[in-house]
Amino acid sequence: MAEHDEQAIYPPASSTNGFHKSDQESLRSTTEEERRRKRMKWAVYIAAFTVFQVMVILVFALVVMKVKAPKFRVGDLEIQTLTTDQSSPSFDMTFVAPIRIKNTNFGPYKYDATIVDFTYGGVVLSRVNVFKGKVGFKSTKKIDTQVLLSSSALSGATAGLADELKNGVITLGSQAQMNGKVTLMLMFKKKKSTEMNCTMAIDVAANAVKSVECK
Repeated sequence: MAEHDEQAIYPPASSTNGFHKSDQESLRSTTEEERRRKRMKWAVYIAAFTVFQVMVILVFALVVMKVKAPKFRVGDLEIQTLTTDQSSPSFDMTFVAPIRIKNTNFGPYKYDATIVDFTYGGVVLSRVNVFKGKVGFKSTKKIDTQVLLSSSALSGATAGLADELKNGVITLGSQAQMNGKVTLMLMFKKKKSTEMNCTMAIDVAANAVKSVECK
């Protein structure tokens, strides 16, 4: 009888530190679920950050680092003097040509000295120098040049000029090629050339520019 009482005082084997086995398994499952959710959350954060970085790099490469050739144009001429003779036929003209260099890049454009030819019928009547300089990023530089033209350089090829003077319009052209470099982020330099190819119609009666078209 005593032996039986001694065996009865032992605790049940099914409990451990006050927790049942099923409680321990439930707690372990909850902890693993929380860890899994944290890992998924971090994975989402890392994926979103990676996509953001890729987008930034693409925008930087396609927009900031993309180099375009600056635009090299002549604007509306300011006619100062214009004399014509239909009987010769001939003309003499002086004007101010506003030359524009437009830089659309995210870095300055340093250009070399350039010669601009002013022509009639493909014949060079005058040349002006554009000294080397720099255009800031996303800006336009305007250079006013004094030009003197005379049809005496045509050397007798004036059949077309006679018709133009009769119609009251003189058609001039301007051509040039400018070489330079665009500097990005103060270190990357890329060579870029640009061309001027403009046609100007001069109204003889009004002593003014009728139109300017550039390619």
